[in-house]
Amino acid sequence: MIEQRKPSQRPASGGEFAAELHVTERETVADGVVALTLADPGGRGLPAWSPGAHIDLSPRPDVVRQYSLCGDPADRTGWRIAVLREPEGRGGSRLVHDDLVPGSRVQVRGPRNNFALAEAPRYLFIAGGIGVTPILPMVAAAEAAGASWRLVYGGRRRASMAFRTELARHGDKVVIWPQDEAGLLPLDDELGEPRADTLVYCCGPEPLLAEVERRCGAWPTGALHVERFAARPVGEPVRAGGFEVVCKRSGLTLDVAPDRSILHTAEDAGITVLSSCQEGTCGTCETEVIEGTPDHRDSVLSESEREAGDVMMICVSRSRTPRLVLDL
Repeated sequence: MIEQRKPSQRPASGGEFAAELHVTERETVADGVVALTLADPGGRGLPAWSPGAHIDLSPRPDVVRQYSLCGDPADRTGWRIAVLREPEGRGGSRLVHDDLVPGSRVQVRGPRNNFALAEAPRYLFIAGGIGVTPILPMVAAAEAAGASWRLVYGGRRRASMAFRTELARHGDKVVIWPQDEAGLLPLDDELGEPRADTLVYCCGPEPLLAEVERRCGAWPTGALHVERFAARPVGEPVRAGGFEVVCKRSGLTLDVAPDRSILHTAEDAGITVLSSCQEGTCGTCETEVIEGTPDHRDSVLSESEREAGDVMMICVSRSRTPRLVLDL
């Protein structure tokens, strides 16, 4: 069985790559989408990464956002990201669009990969809008490996769909599907018949991911891999009240109140924890569970990982049991 996601190998606190990089290139790649290339000001090589990886970008000290790397993993001189301007968003994309130009300096941390490309003879890639960014290097990797693959790429309008020209070189392996011309993506045609030799990789807005997940319910376990840019809807926690967390490495026992996260409770107690999105989508705060049963409320872990219960995202997940023992 192919697992949906391999747990990230988290470095010790403070050991993750973090640096101030500068913008070397800026290009408008679609209506409302800019691509930036980031490099080390001193010309030093950047850490290696693999398709599906993302970085944390801080256009301002109090703002951290996650963006997928969409360049060439073999190029260690620069990292490319693409950012959609979201007028109704929290402001991070507006800062990128308005403030970052060639020569600008910006804080970066990572890379981190919760959406790694597993080996397979055949792939179906499904992208919606800016969700094409992590798919770009996957397509290149599949092509280089000699695998059979197909990309179905949907967007509201053709002009809003980034990297169409770059993808055109792949010919009919790529299907461009603007909604205003052709309607919604033909998911029944693409996913109606489960295929044992095919892995499905999908990234895009929540409605697309939900529909793909529903249609892949009959596919082999582990065939579907998804990445979310925003947290998926979750219900109420299993436990309405608080619970106890034993931090094994720190030797502290903490009471987590109903209105506080494990992450914030640990930070209040002076425990340093790497974190970023604080909404369960980036995987930065992944923590080993030694005892107890987590109430998983993240958008990162696969179903098999949730059932195993040996890691959790402490920014949003809670406890099903009165007590958790964590590697904190």
